[in-house]
Amino acid sequence: MNFNDNKPIFLQISDLICKRVLDEIYLPEERIPSVRELAVEVEVNPNTVMRSFERLQQNGIIYNKRGVGYFISSTAKAEIHKQRHATFLQEDLPELFKEMDLLGIGFENLHKAYTIYQSNKKNHENK
Repeated sequence: MNFNDNKPIFLQISDLICKRVLDEIYLPEERIPSVRELAVEVEVNPNTVMRSFERLQQNGIIYNKRGVGYFISSTAKAEIHKQRHATFLQEDLPELFKEMDLLGIGFENLHKAYTIYQSNKKNHENK
């Protein structure tokens, strides 16, 4: 896995697991790879993966069945959406607004760009 230097690796691994949940690669109540298996896959120390698992467990995304392994919670997808929504509104959107101000991009430009994005998305889905 190619890691971004601007974000801790354990958070990037957490994001990877969340992406797999959203992409339905990992399904609710399904067992996920063990700490060691995932560490081998992403080529990191198992302790780093363990930090990711602890974070995901605290956030209600996964849970541990002692002696069996880690599983995706039945509410994982909804929880991921809730957490990402909050992060977007509290962190990402203010940064976007700052950048828009610096570049002189108004809401009209943003609305036009979003409309084009939605149109392209619909066209791509219909193919």
